[in-house]
Amino acid sequence: MKDIKPIFRNLEKMLRQSSWFDDGWEIYNRGVYMQLYKESWHNERQGGVHFETYIEAREIKQKEFPICMHAEEDCPAQSEFIRKFLALEGDRITGWKGYRTIGSGYHVCQRTLPLNVKNLEQKLFEEFNRLRQLESGIEQVLREL
Repeated sequence: MKDIKPIFRNLEKMLRQSSWFDDGWEIYNRGVYMQLYKESWHNERQGGVHFETYIEAREIKQKEFPICMHAEEDCPAQSEFIRKFLALEGDRITGWKGYRTIGSGYHVCQRTLPLNVKNLEQKLFEEFNRLRQLESGIEQVLREL
């Protein structure tokens, strides 16, 4: 597998150039690991609510990788957030091809993609755009907590 870091750099550039990005969105890019989140999602230390993907050694060996939504330990009322969020958005998520809701620990939902995807940057961009549709549900539940 070729070096993944340029793919993630290009993906970050594509996301930052999106018409919606300036509306409070942030990116944490560690080269082969990326999070996309809003400023208000308690993710300053990468432990709040975020969309995430990574392609590290294990994913290269398994020839597949996840794209997911997490609500980690910095998320207020973490388990209640996940429960309320999935009650609000679970049907939409399970209606998306390949996505499944999880709802345990910090895992909200996930899709696993094959690593041999052509146009990997574009595919990741499409998946982040799909997950981005959950923005209003996330913000609604955070306000209610």
